[in-house]
Amino acid sequence: MNLRRDVFQAIADPTRRAILLLLTSQSMTAGAIASNFNTARPTVSKHLQILTECELIKQEQLGRENYYHFNPNKMKEIADFIEPFRQIWDVKFDKLESVMNKYKTTQNGTKNKD
Repeated sequence: MNLRRDVFQAIADPTRRAILLLLTSQSMTAGAIASNFNTARPTVSKHLQILTECELIKQEQLGRENYYHFNPNKMKEIADFIEPFRQIWDVKFDKLESVMNKYKTTQNGTKNKD
């Protein structure tokens, strides 16, 4: 049984995030990707398999080599999911900044120019 992997579990791993970063600039073979890590090539292949199953990367065979490509559309899905949370935190940080500025004003006895 081939269960669909969860993209959030996939990006939770630092090695897989590093692989994604590598592939944002160029397509690479498994060997080229593995050369960037101090780990066994089968370990990198497993990471590539997980990223491919999640559709975060795509595999394309050119001649005898398989090239891996970053899939920005899937990352957009992740960004769209995270966006409401970012907006919530932006509002909270804006409120905190406002409180901090008021605190500075009362501490200094003068209006803060920030």
